[in-house]
Amino acid sequence: MAFRLANRMNNLKASEIRELLKLAEMPEIISFAGGMPAPELFPIKEMEFVTKKVLEDEGKFALQYGPTEGYKPLRKIIAEQRMIVSGVKVDESNILITSGSQQGLDFTGRIFLDKDDIVICESPSYLGAINAFKAYEPKFVEIPMDDDGMIMEELEKALEKYPNAKFIYTIPDFQNPTGKTLSVDRRKRMVELAEKYNIPIIEDNPYGELIYEGEVLPSIKSFDKKGLVVYLGTFSKTFCPGLRIGWVCADHEILSKYIIVKQGADLQTNSMSQREAAIFMQNYDLNEHVNKIKQVYKKRRDLMLETMEKEFPKSCTFTHPKGGLFTWVTLPEGLDAAKILEICLKENVAFVPGGSFFPNGGHANHFRLNFSNMTEEKIVEGIKRLGKVLRSL
Repeated sequence: MAFRLANRMNNLKASEIRELLKLAEMPEIISFAGGMPAPELFPIKEMEFVTKKVLEDEGKFALQYGPTEGYKPLRKIIAEQRMIVSGVKVDESNILITSGSQQGLDFTGRIFLDKDDIVICESPSYLGAINAFKAYEPKFVEIPMDDDGMIMEELEKALEKYPNAKFIYTIPDFQNPTGKTLSVDRRKRMVELAEKYNIPIIEDNPYGELIYEGEVLPSIKSFDKKGLVVYLGTFSKTFCPGLRIGWVCADHEILSKYIIVKQGADLQTNSMSQREAAIFMQNYDLNEHVNKIKQVYKKRRDLMLETMEKEFPKSCTFTHPKGGLFTWVTLPEGLDAAKILEICLKENVAFVPGGSFFPNGGHANHFRLNFSNMTEEKIVEGIKRLGKVLRSL
């Protein structure tokens, strides 16, 4: 049957990562593809207690419709506990609960973008954001990074050339896919440029609390004096991704637009999940849980990087992230990571080719590895398999 689809569907394709995640279901595959937390670290016993308590104490509300803005006690907890970690002082009126931060990205596209509008982003950038924005047919201006994140001189050049760009999209902490972190000085400078050109910053921060060296850095929003920064947060990396709880933190004027869009999208985020998240944090210390998973992920990161040093050819370079879930591998020019993946799958190891992280294409000689989801034994074996393929090229 020939459906008459919208023209914008021509620009959309299935997420390469989501397709690769299907491989994780095959027991013989060691997959470094997804950005998934370690399931053995989920607080299952605690959630059994929480779910029972929600149903016993608030069952008729948990199973009913709720306000679009979200469950007020949860919004209050996010404002007072999670945002304060990032150096942001707000109250619950600045918080909208979303169905994961991915929904916040989609809403951002709906609110800001018309066809051929300019989106400024890091190069490379998060594939899920690229796909969310592409639905609204913008043009992407990619800003290169160095070890301290997005290069501000290049950002300023882009703003001079495209002063009417709709927003700057950035993942400042342990960026997906590179693992790089934007320095504090550059965070301040980005806000200065945003104020100069009156352009919003979309700060996407799923990984900021997963820091393995040093202290949590102040968020870009913590330097925001004019309400130009829209902050997207989530519990997916630090708690339970299956709950699908994220949030938008913004000044009231722009947050009201997100609320209107959410009303048209799904009315509200799952009432049960919101209460489960709130009751968990009222009865348990989420910081303690985060510290527990940080210890495990740090160990896995260290092991992966050590094994890569031993097994990868010297012609391959890779980032050494201080937090987050990923390292980014650069191959010699001329090599195509997508074609190498085909070989690796025959060796029962998987990764995400890097080309999809560049909205304007190219850069085929990169790939992303995740270290959070595999056991230490599988990390060593998987990197050995990958190294064997790379040395044979």
